Amino acid sequence: MVDVNHVKPYGDTLNDGMVQLSFTLPIPLSNAAKEAARQLTASMGLEEAAVAHAEGISDTFSFFIVYGKCSHGVNIVGITVPEVALEVLSKKEIDDFIRTHLNRKLNVVGACIESDAHTVGIDAIMNIKGFNGHKGLESYHEINAVNMGAQVACEEVIHKVYEIQADAILISQVVTQKNIHITNLTRLVDMLEAEGLRDKVTLVVGGPRISHELAKELGYDAGFSSNTYAEHVASFLVQEVKRKNVWDSSKETG
Repeated sequence: MVDVNHVKPYGDTLNDGMVQLSFTLPIPLSNAAKEAARQLTASMGLEEAAVAHAEGISDTFSFFIVYGKCSHGVNIVGITVPEVALEVLSKKEIDDFIRTHLNRKLNVVGACIESDAHTVGIDAIMNIKGFNGHKGLESYHEINAVNMGAQVACEEVIHKVYEIQADAILISQVVTQKNIHITNLTRLVDMLEAEGLRDKVTLVVGGPRISHELAKELGYDAGFSSNTYAEHVASFLVQEVKRKNVWDSSKETG
């Protein structure tokens, strides 16, 4: 039985506490470097630390995978995490919802903004083929989905919002080094507010380091992380857009 008051990592057997760490050290590979990696892992509090893999990746850097045993556990009772509150609808239910409540197509702009060149996230949600058997927004009959791709300037996103009278903007941020995603996401919100558009659109962001809590802090309506599919995003959008529905419904785009 798992003790929910003291949950530990699982490796070979329940509660053995085994974990795997990978990291790079700015030193060339050598036996001394391996021992340094082992000692560093031990100093983190892991017992029985052992270097399972070591590889030189340049003349001045080396990469390590180290195993160790964690003696600590975590009490998960009472832990709460802010999440997007929504009822997940099927593709047909979403199309029916839009047809019934909007009387026009739902206009959605998607993009990886500024320096981010990784489209895997936005394509999984937007493209007709979707991801892992979940078709993207382009496959929905009542959604006009415009995928702008990667490295799209915030100004271009805003131009497209005006052009198609977008109800929603979907932003994907995969590249997060030095918190550049915070800078990019904040810039878009500031520009939308300056244009008087922020209250007109439902603004959603997704990515591996995105949480709903972070998204709300940055001024977005929702944040989605891993294991999110088009129907999750679309279910949230239709309910939010129905509440706003600020564009002239007689001007259908698509």
